[in-house]
Amino acid sequence: MRFLIKGLVYIFYILVARNMPSSTTRFLGRFSKKVRAVCASVLFNKCGSNVNIERGAVFGSGGQLEIGDHSGIGENCKIPFNTRIGNHVMMAPEVLILGGNHRFDRLDIPMMFQGNVEYGPVEIGSDVWIGSRVIILPGLKIGEGSIIGAGSVVTKDVMPYSIVAGNPAKLIKMRK
Repeated sequence: MRFLIKGLVYIFYILVARNMPSSTTRFLGRFSKKVRAVCASVLFNKCGSNVNIERGAVFGSGGQLEIGDHSGIGENCKIPFNTRIGNHVMMAPEVLILGGNHRFDRLDIPMMFQGNVEYGPVEIGSDVWIGSRVIILPGLKIGEGSIIGAGSVVTKDVMPYSIVAGNPAKLIKMRK
């Protein structure tokens, strides 16, 4: 029965809730935010209080996704189903978190036939700010209290309380 309910909520999210107005829209904004939060509480493995899933967010089935209290997924973000997001995380629009990659180690077989590399989940610590259009590669850890500048490509783990930016993202300074 639970599987059926999750399936129906997922279909509702894809067809209706994902396309409802942004939470900042004057009319229906608060209602849209609440509808998407209820969907997240059913679909996600763990869903904290006062979460904000914005318009257009894509997260696969969300079956293993965890999001903490007072955290948000920005407009048109795409994140894998197994991402872990801490408390008080701000995610700007169009963030892309990758969950996998193609194998390319053999030269005798075309890459498209070599299968995929399996990575662990991306883990985002608490009190993190991720700028617009950031790309985070698979299996990385974003440390607590860190800031990732807009347009950055994160290719390595980010240390706690650091500010990183660029392509590839490099340490700009520490917050402490």
